[in-house]
Amino acid sequence: MLLVTGVSGALGSLVAERLAGREDVVLGTRAGLPGTRRLDFDAPGTLPEPFAGVDTLLLISAGYGEDDTVVARHEAAISAAERAGVRHVVYTSLSGDGDHLTYALAHRWTERRLRRSPTLDWTILRNGLYAEFLTWIAAPDADDRITGPLGEGRLAAVAREDLADIAVSVATDPAAHRNRVYELVGERALGGADLARALGSTYAPGTLADARAAIAASGAEPFQVPMLASTYSAIAHGFLDGSGIESDLRALLGGREPLDALDVFVKAVREG
Repeated sequence: MLLVTGVSGALGSLVAERLAGREDVVLGTRAGLPGTRRLDFDAPGTLPEPFAGVDTLLLISAGYGEDDTVVARHEAAISAAERAGVRHVVYTSLSGDGDHLTYALAHRWTERRLRRSPTLDWTILRNGLYAEFLTWIAAPDADDRITGPLGEGRLAAVAREDLADIAVSVATDPAAHRNRVYELVGERALGGADLARALGSTYAPGTLADARAAIAASGAEPFQVPMLASTYSAIAHGFLDGSGIESDLRALLGGREPLDALDVFVKAVREG
């Protein structure tokens, strides 16, 4: 039996769509929506029941939050898996070039925790940042200008649909990927000027200080301010362009062409 967590989230919902109707798959959500098992990592005492009979766990990262919150959630999930006799955990992590991001720590902690497990086999899917995420940080403003402080940097963005396909492929045949780490970044790095050109907009990057102030004023949670600011800074300074990483994206897609991240971005902006 395969248990998939986080199916109410953006990536998890795509995974759930691909696995719909399979009798060997169960889905988990915190809210316990119809057709799912209630799976609340903030309440570890509730976990034995939803983990019963599970052989493979697809652990989709348990939401953004402060490091101690996310680490505690992942510890609860992995410990519950060990106690329930789960054999294999597939974890959606963060690309190897993402260590300059403030939200990398919880991912790296989880990778280390899985490696140290005395009972679990594991597979780590190091996902690049989504092409769809660019609509959060680089969408045109009311004056049709992209002002996000991306500098001259580029992002090796990847389509969420491709990552969902890979997660399903790996989680439904985990033995073929035992104790492997896969880097899943896009093959084409995109800069602010590329995004603006595709939209017929203007690229006029602002400063990190201006972006930080705007994020703080937007009503964002306190942890989200450094999260987004660090993303801008890592892109602008060349740490997320995919250089130096040998991506496994195409191989795990069965050799098919990955979706074009620029097309995905443009579609997401226009659908709005």
